[in-house]
Amino acid sequence: MSETTYDVIVIGAGAVGENIADRTVQGGLSTLIIESELVGGECSYWACIPSKVLLRSGIVLRAAKSVGGAREAVTGELDTAAVFARRNSFTHDWNDDSQVEWLAGAGIDLVRGHARLSGERQVTVGDTVYTARHAIAVSVGSDSLLPDIPGLADAKPWTSRDATSATHAPSSLAILGGGVVAVEMATAYASFGTKVTVLARRSLLSGQEPFAGETVAASLTDLGADVRLGVSATSARRTDAGVELALDDGSTLVAGEVLVATGRVPRTMDLGFESIGLTPGDWLGVDDTMRVTGFDWLYACGDVNHRALLTHQGKYQARAAGDVIVARANGRPVSDGKWGAHVASADHEAVPQVTFSDPEVASAGLTAKAAENAGYDIRVVDYNLAEVAGASVHADGYAGQARMVVDEKRKVILGVTFVGPDVSELIHAATTAIVGEVPIDRLWHAVPAYPTVNEIWLRLLETYGRP
Repeated sequence: MSETTYDVIVIGAGAVGENIADRTVQGGLSTLIIESELVGGECSYWACIPSKVLLRSGIVLRAAKSVGGAREAVTGELDTAAVFARRNSFTHDWNDDSQVEWLAGAGIDLVRGHARLSGERQVTVGDTVYTARHAIAVSVGSDSLLPDIPGLADAKPWTSRDATSATHAPSSLAILGGGVVAVEMATAYASFGTKVTVLARRSLLSGQEPFAGETVAASLTDLGADVRLGVSATSARRTDAGVELALDDGSTLVAGEVLVATGRVPRTMDLGFESIGLTPGDWLGVDDTMRVTGFDWLYACGDVNHRALLTHQGKYQARAAGDVIVARANGRPVSDGKWGAHVASADHEAVPQVTFSDPEVASAGLTAKAAENAGYDIRVVDYNLAEVAGASVHADGYAGQARMVVDEKRKVILGVTFVGPDVSELIHAATTAIVGEVPIDRLWHAVPAYPTVNEIWLRLLETYGRP
């Protein structure tokens, strides 16, 4: 067996791993990245990018139909084949040549193959052992969770990967789950004319403010989807007619395909955890510098550490981890206090998130329930987005809702949620206010341009009242 030594080894060349490697190389450390699939990872080929491309065309068409003048000019229906073709262009037909070229240009070495930890600071790929002088960073991501429903595995259900890489829209699609993947794919496939049925054990988007899931459920129903809350599948079998699901309300549902969107599991079952005293299949617990608990050389970023399963948060963690690995390797001070340069403090209470449903759900920070559970003394401020002048210009019959959660002791914002068309473009202002802990009285001087939907900030402050 041959052996090659690097300062840093990164397992997983998705968006998160690429960011770790880029930071360590910029810091002067030789870095190897190992990838078993496509460089660019889940986000580029099966998640963030293709899913949003599949969603965008239907949303744009409905948006045009919601504005007088444009409505009259729109005479055709959605061209589903063209949507899939556009998706293929964004994934480069699942070819990663451009991403590999970027790695080479950044000075990052690439090895293709399945990596397994094989000892302290060691990774084995095939017959080669690679040793890290300073750190190994794990950024392997997560897979769809397959619930323990009799017959489901044998029925060969879709996962999120299948839904985002499909070549055609099935005539009918049953979706198990009520989270982001379930909601977004329900929106996309309903736009394609597929008969969509959503089966959710609880409400939709249960981690968001209640009005978010309620609004999205109503919009999916308007799109023609059948949204069934409090209903679960008890068994599944594939027949000539499709996949037959037995439900716990005593009914039966048959769909051309079934999409499982009930959660995620870490890709750590075959990563060699046993060689370093970890349990295969576990999430990797880390401190705020992304160092795995109990190790001084092992780091984990992205989904695999189970802190915030979002690409942008994983990349944020990666930047902190890459920089702290460089600092520790060179014996420089580590800035690991809250909001320090080498920590991912935002993971705890300042995470922004967008669900690209129609309407969109954009949030940052804590929900009212989460803030109460954390022990904050809060005040909740709600406002109807439709009453903002910019919203009425944006679309005829604009409908939306906004909520601001305020820490009454410090008079700063803990969380904001927007539901409405294109509200994703509002959320960074909320994120900035939360991370910066900007006092309410200072926010009065952040004047929103008129007439834009950003005027919601003024309306929320007016509803809250002068301190």
